[in-house]
Amino acid sequence: MLTKPELDDRILVQEHFAQEHLPSALSPEQIEDYTQRIKALLEEKDACLVAHYYTDPLVQELAEKTGGFVADSLEMARFGARHKAKTLIVAGVRFMGETAKILSPEKRILMPTLEATCSLDLGCPVDEFSAFCDAHPDHEVVVYANTSAAVKARADWVVTSSIGLQVVEHLADQGKKIIWAPDKHLGAYIKKNTDADMLLWDAACIVHDEFKAKGLRDLKAVYPEAGILVHPESPESVIDMADAVGSTTQLIKAAQELPHPMFIVATDRGIFYKMQQAAPEKTFIEAPTGGSGATCRSCAHCPWMAMNGLENILQALQEGKDEVLVDEALIEKAKIPLQRMLDFQAS
Repeated sequence: MLTKPELDDRILVQEHFAQEHLPSALSPEQIEDYTQRIKALLEEKDACLVAHYYTDPLVQELAEKTGGFVADSLEMARFGARHKAKTLIVAGVRFMGETAKILSPEKRILMPTLEATCSLDLGCPVDEFSAFCDAHPDHEVVVYANTSAAVKARADWVVTSSIGLQVVEHLADQGKKIIWAPDKHLGAYIKKNTDADMLLWDAACIVHDEFKAKGLRDLKAVYPEAGILVHPESPESVIDMADAVGSTTQLIKAAQELPHPMFIVATDRGIFYKMQQAAPEKTFIEAPTGGSGATCRSCAHCPWMAMNGLENILQALQEGKDEVLVDEALIEKAKIPLQRMLDFQAS
């Protein structure tokens, strides 16, 4: 069993690994070459590319141009399940590939690299989390989508940031006590807005945890006309300054619908690609993090998302070695809390 300091050290090691294994910069000629070769292989191998909002714009653009999809982790997986392709290339982080496999067990799921992980996933190992749940058997277990298949299998509910509030409110209305994992900031936001009886697991996203209210206030003073868009994985002091708080999809919609000509955005800067599509006449600025340049930890971009590039997408199609494998029994267990959320969403 790992202690919290040991978990933090493990996340730091994996973060450094990601930083050291980022894709090389490509020339325009290389971009065109890789793009054409990937397009041909997607067709040849009956494959479809799905990409997360936080991946490189080149990856998002390629997904769109080849009949794939750009979305949050759950919608990526749902799109893949509906698509006729026999193989899915999931550009994102490992838990996203696992979610795709859970919803499409009959498909082959490949990733550009299986080394792309997530601090929330790393910060919530199944053995430690199961022991925590076992210590509170009278609590309903609600986990965020940013978790491993094994943690999902231990849960009663899996939720996304767009529906977490409603699910917890529903459970609280039934008088249920709740264990929430893994993101402490999102859990605190939901607890504050529902007044639910919640025990919060102590983990955070290394990108959103770095946003700071003081830096945000200073930047707002420079751009008083700017609206502030905040993902609820951010600290409470940052959330309190927001004009809109929501999931990635909800923030893109807010950028389109709110009247501000400019937005300061407290989430991963990969989302700017879709925000600029949705509101091309508006300006988007990264919210300040805990440092700048060599002193910032994430610099508003997930190092594991940054591991996805055209070169390793091509390699995934050519070699097929970074395949996501999930035990059949685990798939069946993890599908139950996922389906519970999907049924709730549809009701």
